[in-house]
Amino acid sequence: MEENKPSVNTSYKKSSFGPAFFFVSKRRRTALAAYYEFCRLMDDIADEPNVKDPLKELDFWQEEVTHIFNHTPQTPLGQQLAQAVDEFAIGKESFVQLIEGMRDDLKGKIYHTQEELNTYLYRVAVVVGLATLDILEVSKQPARTLAENLGRAVQLTNIIRDVCEDAKLNRVYLPVDLLTKYGLTRDDILAGKSQEKTSQVLAELAQTARAYYQKAFAQMKTLPRLKMLPCRMMGCVYAKNLAKISKSGFIVSRSVKLTKAEKLIGVVYACSQTVLG
Repeated sequence: MEENKPSVNTSYKKSSFGPAFFFVSKRRRTALAAYYEFCRLMDDIADEPNVKDPLKELDFWQEEVTHIFNHTPQTPLGQQLAQAVDEFAIGKESFVQLIEGMRDDLKGKIYHTQEELNTYLYRVAVVVGLATLDILEVSKQPARTLAENLGRAVQLTNIIRDVCEDAKLNRVYLPVDLLTKYGLTRDDILAGKSQEKTSQVLAELAQTARAYYQKAFAQMKTLPRLKMLPCRMMGCVYAKNLAKISKSGFIVSRSVKLTKAEKLIGVVYACSQTVLG
């Protein structure tokens, strides 16, 4: 399966969060690049239409994760990840749970309650935060709490932003009980009906996201400043995106995203907060 053997790239340097990587050591940059490449690859497998058998691809990578933790990686990316795992003690759940989250996507899983949705948020976002904080060597308990708050906030922002795009993939992440509260069904979301009511659902979900951002930013103040820079950048940019979505009135027909200039403002703000405290 040669096509399943990507080499690690440095595309993160071109992203809005690239500057944050220059404030961490080279060994951490290398580990972060490898893990983020793994995340990007899993996301592509679940979302890209040109992947012939995505579930089989995920099976391949689940086996590779086993090889990684047995010190027998079979791919170039696996070799990079094995080194990162050994050096920073990244938890296996940060790989396995992410793959399970991608399986949920491919199966079009229905989330009946916020609690069920939180399980999905853990799989696709919180574990990414946990791996990042392992690499930044932040102590376990503060790392877990921060990852839970920031991961949930960021992924809820993605869900709110991408309702229309997700519906095209036959995916609805809005909890059924929340939809019912506003007189909506999953089929209504898939068909793009009752956009005013859908906006009300998104507004309520945004309140939940804002509460998570508030907790995350408060906790960042208690942790080492430079180690928190990548987290603060991520939080500032996504919180700014949520604010823009809110200002638009929670438009359902298209994704409201930040411009490059707006992202840069978020990055600069995060840097200033890191310097000034």
